[in-house]
Amino acid sequence: MSTDLWLRRFHPAPEAATRLLCLPHAGGSASYFFPVSRALSPAIEVVAVQYPGRQDRRQEPCLETVGELADRIADVLPSYLDKPLTIFGHSMGASVGFELALRLQERGTVVHGLVVSGRRAPSALRDERVHELDDNGLITEIKRLDGTETQLLDDTEILRMVLPSIRADYKAAETYRRTEGPRLRTRVLALTGDSDPKATLAEVDQWADHTDGGYEREVYSGGHFYLNNHVPAVLDRIRAHVRDSSSPRPASSPA
Repeated sequence: MSTDLWLRRFHPAPEAATRLLCLPHAGGSASYFFPVSRALSPAIEVVAVQYPGRQDRRQEPCLETVGELADRIADVLPSYLDKPLTIFGHSMGASVGFELALRLQERGTVVHGLVVSGRRAPSALRDERVHELDDNGLITEIKRLDGTETQLLDDTEILRMVLPSIRADYKAAETYRRTEGPRLRTRVLALTGDSDPKATLAEVDQWADHTDGGYEREVYSGGHFYLNNHVPAVLDRIRAHVRDSSSPRPASSPA
């Protein structure tokens, strides 16, 4: 399995003291994090994950479980663990990031920090079945969340290419379950929008139950893709998390 297929460094920063691994949302791709890479380099080297089934990997079969995604990424990461690693995941990417952090911890690497964005905690379960809807229903949901550039969904050819990966990602996110099991030893920072229909503040705060490394929460105005309207503030918060996580402290209450 080629590391180059999975991991993308848009702005290599060999002198950076730390790395940020970015995991996309359902239907998302590594290129979503190109601006993040540009903004944080060269102080932090950004590595973005490209899931199979999209863009230059669209000929590959999609993976339909969070666990399998985490397994595959963990297998290609060893050469990137020579520096402290912080994981950032948005929406489905947050679930994948959590499971990835657990796998790395089991293999002897405690990640520097985990930033979970726009996602309720693994133990905050909902019975969601968007992935079972027909194509029109799936498109309606995507437009409601205002994530994937909605004008692209009016292009029949592009729509035909992206819907299978979106459906597979929704299935992975909606069928993911973890109510008990090992806890992280990593500090967790949760970022969320105050009107996100996919995650209430109470559901977000349950992330504190999944780590012994400390928990903080930051709330922004907006919905599921609040971060698109708060890029400078979100990047500043990530920088601070990377910096502060270098000196662990006891678990804290939500901000």
